[in-house]
Amino acid sequence: MFKFYKSYYDVAQELSDKDRLLFYEALFKKQFYGIDPDLKGLANFAYISQKHSIDKHAKGWEDKMCTSLLDPTQDPSAPPTQDPSIQLEEKEEVKEEVKEEVKDKYRKFKHLSISFDEVEKLKEKYTVSQIDGVLDSIENYRDNKKYVSLYLTAKKWLEKEYPNTSNNLHYNGIGKTNQKLMTYDD
Repeated sequence: MFKFYKSYYDVAQELSDKDRLLFYEALFKKQFYGIDPDLKGLANFAYISQKHSIDKHAKGWEDKMCTSLLDPTQDPSAPPTQDPSIQLEEKEEVKEEVKEEVKDKYRKFKHLSISFDEVEKLKEKYTVSQIDGVLDSIENYRDNKKYVSLYLTAKKWLEKEYPNTSNNLHYNGIGKTNQKLMTYDD
């Protein structure tokens, strides 16, 4: 899907017909093929003024579709080598795979994710609010790029934050249920 914003139109209206056509052509090539234009003059100025928005939406589409806009082995001006209906089916399959992957995740941000199964393991020792609080902290931690596993990181942070909880101390209203039973030999 290609979003054509009013800001693109407004900028294009300030250009001559020739520069407007070059600007539109550059938008389409970037959006559909990922090709950065080689423009000159006012058409280049117009493109640069909208570049952040154009790049953001092209990247968003790539991320959503889990694919790159441009296949470097394919000439962008060549017609598609595959039947468009087959291309559409393949894109739908990719979308379904992405949806399935997201369903299995309790939480995902940047390059890290944690599954529902992993959260269940953490729930054996910690409350949901403790887990969510630590996950929030990890997400907001500026150096979280260096972490590989959200589960292992969360487990480590939880152990540091709630050291007594990891001993599995539970109360039954009278005393601790994990107290040792004393026995005497006669």
